[in-house]
Amino acid sequence: MQRESHRWYSHRVGREMGVVVYGHYGLPVLAFPTSGGAEWELENMGLIPALAPYVDAGRVKIFTVGSNSDASWYNTGAHPFHRSWMQRMFDEYIRWEVIPFIHAHSGGLLPIATMGASLGAFHAANTLFKHPDAVKRCWAMSGLYDMRRFMDGMTDENFYFNNPIDYVGGMNDWGQIGLLNTCDIHIATGNGPWEKPEHSYHLSRVLASKGIHHHLDDWGHEGGHDWPYWKHQMWHYLREV
Repeated sequence: MQRESHRWYSHRVGREMGVVVYGHYGLPVLAFPTSGGAEWELENMGLIPALAPYVDAGRVKIFTVGSNSDASWYNTGAHPFHRSWMQRMFDEYIRWEVIPFIHAHSGGLLPIATMGASLGAFHAANTLFKHPDAVKRCWAMSGLYDMRRFMDGMTDENFYFNNPIDYVGGMNDWGQIGLLNTCDIHIATGNGPWEKPEHSYHLSRVLASKGIHHHLDDWGHEGGHDWPYWKHQMWHYLREV
């Protein structure tokens, strides 16, 4: 499998961030790690090797990124408004640094897909919901989409516009809703170990209330909160690409 590693300093998040590129051709897939993971996590946990046949066949080209959750949601030593600010900065880093990098690496303004599990599912879904001009498909597995638990009861504009339950639930821009309806959105859950399907069902109800087309994929016993389940799900999702 062709693999490249890239790093640069981002003034938005205030640190050096990495992107690993797997493959030579195919649908660009922006892949997020779980909570606190680095850009190598998906390879180290076996997800990238499990998807190698699709990558080698040129069906997908995967771009994995690192996380700044230690500076945002999980930074319990910081004021909640600093946490929400750092999440906003991470979203801007993805939109204005990583997505242009993907376009340049792919040779044009190709539609991008996102994928992620656990906290990575939040990022995968949040990135599509906020940027459906650039991101047209997502696979969000075992996610949490209401981040209030990380804000100590406080809220501000940065939090609101990075909390899908809030800003999608309050969305009244029919142009934005129409743009979201050009996307292929998969919210995956199940009833396997450590899974909390109520989070995915909550997001699905919010999307449905706004008339946003999506797939709530309940995998039953094949949907759990662990890597073997996510490998199995992504294998089947990418088979349809």
